[in-house]
Amino acid sequence: MKKDIHPQYYPEAEVSCACGKKFTVGSTSPKIQTEVCAFCHPFYTGEQKLIDAQGQVQKFQSRMAKAQKPKNKKK
Repeated sequence: MKKDIHPQYYPEAEVSCACGKKFTVGSTSPKIQTEVCAFCHPFYTGEQKLIDAQGQVQKFQSRMAKAQKPKNKKK
């Protein structure tokens, strides 16, 4: 390897997730902050987690509820 061109490597870099889990990995950054990790990601946990952006989830759920209701037919 050439000298003075590679970033410093931290073999025990601390990763902090928004869910509260902390673990170590090798990285070129001493500390890493992330919003989703393998401990809280829905793919790995099997649980569905909805992230609401300005009420979009409620709007979608109300539209789906309207679409699934049977319509009353007038005779």
